[in-house]
Amino acid sequence: MDYNDKFDEIKLHSALPRHIGIIMDGNGRWAKKRGLSRLAGHSEGVNSTYEIVEICGEIGIEVLTIYTFSEENWHRPDWEVTALMKLLVATINKYVDKLDEKNVQIRVIGQLDKLPQAAQKTMISAIERTKRNSGLILNVALSYGGRQEIICAVKSLITKVQLGEISPDEINEWTVSNELQTADQPDPDLIIRTGGEYRISNFLLWQIAYAELYITDVCWPDFRKSHFIDALWEYGNRERRFGKVTEQIQPQVIV
Repeated sequence: MDYNDKFDEIKLHSALPRHIGIIMDGNGRWAKKRGLSRLAGHSEGVNSTYEIVEICGEIGIEVLTIYTFSEENWHRPDWEVTALMKLLVATINKYVDKLDEKNVQIRVIGQLDKLPQAAQKTMISAIERTKRNSGLILNVALSYGGRQEIICAVKSLITKVQLGEISPDEINEWTVSNELQTADQPDPDLIIRTGGEYRISNFLLWQIAYAELYITDVCWPDFRKSHFIDALWEYGNRERRFGKVTEQIQPQVIV
């Protein structure tokens, strides 16, 4: 079955995840293979990012979270961090008008205040510009780490207990989830990782407890709509049981 047939089947059966997270890996390896600089790989990856954001909006995905810059990425060489921040600013400035026209709402998860001032200003402007849009929510994970997010949630709950706003017995999965930066969003149904590595890399650790994982050897700069449809196709043919047995659920199966 080709790309268009798969796309038609997916739309027909509505076997779509509500929230997709993407670990966009392989930019450096893509560039190295071609004798290019790492920055060239990151730059080409921007084209893949826009293409996937575009199709998510077109087919009705509610939330897309892209792992743009992790907390651990600060340990990369200074020149690369500086180049990535400049690329972030250039990318948002280039695409914010198009994203606004497509009704995309831009948000940031992570520690925005750790970014350089130019990057902070650009992201805040994009958030403000698109905050009233009602289409795809695009979470841009910047200086983000799943462990760090959980620590912040724990600290917030401790403060609420100390202030008498809640009791320790009231702390449960819901109250923890409500302290996370994705509190008003459904948990991810599907996590896509490009570049062939088999790890989560501190990405949405709490939220992905029952997410389906899709790992492809395709490096991010080569990952386009056809690869994305392949991921949705596989997702739609998996049986999601959430701890139950097959007989207790209504499977999402594309036939």
